[in-house]
Amino acid sequence: MARTSSDIALKARSVDETEPQQKSRLDLFKFVPFRLNRLAAEVSSALAVEYQERHGLDIPAWRVLATLGFRNDACSAQYISQCTRTHKSTISRAVTMLLHEGLIERVENEADRREFRLQLTTKGRGLYEELFPQLLRREDEILACLSAQERRQLSALLGKIEQSLDLIQTSEEADAKQAY
Repeated sequence: MARTSSDIALKARSVDETEPQQKSRLDLFKFVPFRLNRLAAEVSSALAVEYQERHGLDIPAWRVLATLGFRNDACSAQYISQCTRTHKSTISRAVTMLLHEGLIERVENEADRREFRLQLTTKGRGLYEELFPQLLRREDEILACLSAQERRQLSALLGKIEQSLDLIQTSEEADAKQAY
């Protein structure tokens, strides 16, 4: 079961009793959630150039393509929404656009014929295969300020935070689950 933010805050407070209890104000530039959110927004925008300008895809559409691209089988829009932490209405709009563009298709869910799952079309797979090396190259450019050891440390630290929040950490683990 996922921990709530209040559970995490209580745990953090009990672990770090050495800091002064009272502060006159919250310094957002030292507040980790703010820093992570700001970094995520900047990195996402930097990567968006690769698929927005060249292919007309917005961030939610890319999230749908990327999720379907790493999966071995079709999945639901709900899975994509949960996996990417994107509101289901935003994913729904992206799915509609991608269906219209012929980049994804609906397939019947064999386990529940009332539900449709999504998968990349040949055209969508081609776009995904074209884009992901560009995005990996762009990621390398963004992380160029870090040494190889610092990159490994960053990955390990992010993994620890993800684990403390009970988040799935590998595509294999995500693939093995029917629902995220």
